[in-house]
Amino acid sequence: MKRLTAMIRVLLVDDDVELGEMLTEYLEREGFGATAVADGEAGVRGALSGEYGIVVLDVMMPRLNGIEALRRIRAQDSRLPVLMLTAKGDDVDRIIGLELGADDYVPKPCTPRELVARIRAILRRTQAQEESVSPPSGPLTVGGLTLWPEKRSAEWNDAPLDLTSTEFNLLEVLVRNAGRVVSKQELSEQGLGRPLARYDRGIDVHLSSIRHKLGLDGEGRSPIQTVRGVGYQYVRE
Repeated sequence: MKRLTAMIRVLLVDDDVELGEMLTEYLEREGFGATAVADGEAGVRGALSGEYGIVVLDVMMPRLNGIEALRRIRAQDSRLPVLMLTAKGDDVDRIIGLELGADDYVPKPCTPRELVARIRAILRRTQAQEESVSPPSGPLTVGGLTLWPEKRSAEWNDAPLDLTSTEFNLLEVLVRNAGRVVSKQELSEQGLGRPLARYDRGIDVHLSSIRHKLGLDGEGRSPIQTVRGVGYQYVRE
């Protein structure tokens, strides 16, 4: 596990200075390099500096909150992984953060161990994508949707489809299993790189965003269907 985190620097953005110092010490003991800053503007500068492998971004901060900081980071076409810290039970911030391109979220208060587990899950996923040496297997096409896994690009009805890294992962899982219901547990393990947590609505929010980007067909239906109590299905035409 330490091999995964070697040389990776984490940027912590949280106005709780004491918490930042505690998490920095814990991350360093776990083999990360870590820097804490206390406001969103410094967080944006750090995120765009190219010095970090992942950002942990608190939502509730003065001057520039985490949502606006994330918006500015993604506006620069940065694909740097971002893990949001949200208030426990605050679904609105989680939904907005995921829609803006956050890779995952952790509700506060959280334990350092849980935070590190989420960071490692994101890094495993992103590093696997970057280090993949498998030969090109061609595009995946179902109806009007085409995915190019090697290029991490997609088209919907011959137009480019703008997806976040996590959205692409989840959509790829569904497309590879088109016509079959995929459980939320499978989607979390294969798309987010971690087991599904109890009461975790991250999958639902990501898929809601994907559905919005795909729109509806002529009959007013989404190609991604919810099978209540089971999971999701990408419908074959």
